[in-house]
Amino acid sequence: MTSSSGLPGSTGAGDAPASSPLPSPAPRLAGGAWLVLAAAGLWGTTGTAATLAPEGASGLALGAATMGIGGLLTVALAWRSAWAVVRRGSPLWSLCGAAGIVVYPLAFYTSMAWAGVAVGTVVSIGSAPVFAALLERCCEGLSLSRRWWAATVAAGLGCAVLTLAGGGDAVSGERPTAGVVLGVVAGAGYAGYSYCASRLIRGGHGARATMGALFGLGALVLLPVLAVTGGPLLGSARGLAVTGYLAVVPMCLAYLLFGAGLARVRASTAVTLSLFEPLVAAVLAVAVVGERLAPVGWCGVALVVAGLAALTVRRRRR
Repeated sequence: MTSSSGLPGSTGAGDAPASSPLPSPAPRLAGGAWLVLAAAGLWGTTGTAATLAPEGASGLALGAATMGIGGLLTVALAWRSAWAVVRRGSPLWSLCGAAGIVVYPLAFYTSMAWAGVAVGTVVSIGSAPVFAALLERCCEGLSLSRRWWAATVAAGLGCAVLTLAGGGDAVSGERPTAGVVLGVVAGAGYAGYSYCASRLIRGGHGARATMGALFGLGALVLLPVLAVTGGPLLGSARGLAVTGYLAVVPMCLAYLLFGAGLARVRASTAVTLSLFEPLVAAVLAVAVVGERLAPVGWCGVALVVAGLAALTVRRRRR
């Protein structure tokens, strides 16, 4: 996600559009995969951090604070080139991507509050690869490899097992059904803004500038939501500390890594790799938050790991 800053994905020319409208992603799959996995690992800490927020802080406030304030930080890192994306990039992809950024955190954090950290994260991120694949298929007519299907089916099945393993646990959440529905909505929003960012990056804009533009537009909606709902969250030192961590680490830093990864791999691949997030979230939910995961849930963890390995381990050429 970079422009002239020297990070991976830079066009090196002030984010000027390339001559070809949709050049193929650079063939640096392994490097891009590890960047996305690093971002997903940081995202996996959001649920656990959110449980440390003051009592009364809503999922809406947490989501708006994380991606609203974090969005401002992302813009600040590349505000000139981000503005160039808004002016010269496709208005359709910019606005659709910003809409996904608004929908995703509000649905995601509410899903975790209602269905539990493990289940909310698993459903939100686990459903995203399907939406990402549908977008690539409908918008570009791209086919998906057997390797991608095998990895996605394995990781998606693992996510389903994790959901079932946590769904019957009263500790996991107070409104599990509604939380799962919101998780699916969050998955659609996540896939949507990932795909739109990928289109803009492949159109010749730097990855950092692209993420700054989309998150800056999203912040225009999320910050007013925070102003209305953020009283309990921002009214204490603990709430400010949680907000600061969520905005800087799993938002700003993680999305810089994710944007750099999107410059190297297809959106559907990046979203599937993001299934590492619910794996991290589930482990932290058990180890730190105290949620319970049945033994079959650990089988789901193993399936997620197997699916991710299928995409990240480079096959040796003969």
